[in-house]
Amino acid sequence: MLKIVFMGTPDFAKVSLEKVYEAGYKIEAVVTNIDKPKGRGMKLIASPVKEFAMEKGIEVLQPVKVRNNPEFIEKIKKINPDVICVVAYGKILPKELLEIPKLGCINVHGSLLPKYRGAAPIQWAVLNGEATTGITTMYMDVGMDTGDMILKEETKIGENETTGELWDRLSVIGGDLLVKTLKLIEEGKAPREKQGEDFTLAPMLDKEMAKIDWENKTAVEIKNLVRGLNPIIGAYSYINDKKIKFWKVDILSNEELKEEFPELSEYEYKLKEIQPGTVLFSDSKKGLYVKANDGIIKVLEIQGENAKKMSINDFLRGNHINVGSIFE
Repeated sequence: MLKIVFMGTPDFAKVSLEKVYEAGYKIEAVVTNIDKPKGRGMKLIASPVKEFAMEKGIEVLQPVKVRNNPEFIEKIKKINPDVICVVAYGKILPKELLEIPKLGCINVHGSLLPKYRGAAPIQWAVLNGEATTGITTMYMDVGMDTGDMILKEETKIGENETTGELWDRLSVIGGDLLVKTLKLIEEGKAPREKQGEDFTLAPMLDKEMAKIDWENKTAVEIKNLVRGLNPIIGAYSYINDKKIKFWKVDILSNEELKEEFPELSEYEYKLKEIQPGTVLFSDSKKGLYVKANDGIIKVLEIQGENAKKMSINDFLRGNHINVGSIFE
């Protein structure tokens, strides 16, 4: 049975760790990020990976850094793992660490490589409106997700699926694919495929991108922004100087809007002249409808300033948004 060191931090990685543990592999140690302060009391919180490892009595290592850390490197050398499994660990590994395991360092990556190399592949697949994505297992090298590929599994992305929902699904696919990969490595049957040069990047997200650009983005692009930033940042806009976060939206064509509001038919010719971001309808029973460049955004879930997220109907029961007001 392979001797394994597992490196990972968030819930996405915890699923892989669970799957490897349940498959009976000998996990000699788990490496995860240091405990982080969280909440009003800034209490130190362990990563999901650390919590699972402690439950199962697996040794936990939490180096502040892995580069230029001879003590940590020496510790891994003493463990002498056959394989190091890396899943959403959050740090780039140095060459001296990659060279320790006899059978290589294996990474679970949340895209179909060479598409979406980088820190946020799941988020960017949703942001860009991709119809499919998947998981790739690969041998790690010193580059950013440039190593030889082992196995891939593809999955469709739902039209309304959020990053959070896709994240959860891919974590399970990733865990299962890692176990299959380890079995093939153990049997000496693991394939090894070079990545082509036709790659795309998935850099870390930043808060600057979360503001909705009503003037220049299409309705589909706005919907994808909302889906892609749910639940991590949240797409937002301002109305009457108040910041509003959008968590779920849908798109209506002008025809669908007329079906919903037949009284609008006589004013349809005016729709094109209305500024994008303008509130067309605002009603606690029927909801909130906002003009986009090429369609209508139907808001489903929203969050007011200093408030909890809630359905649009609940929000409008306690908050008034005037028809004709403009999101900026």
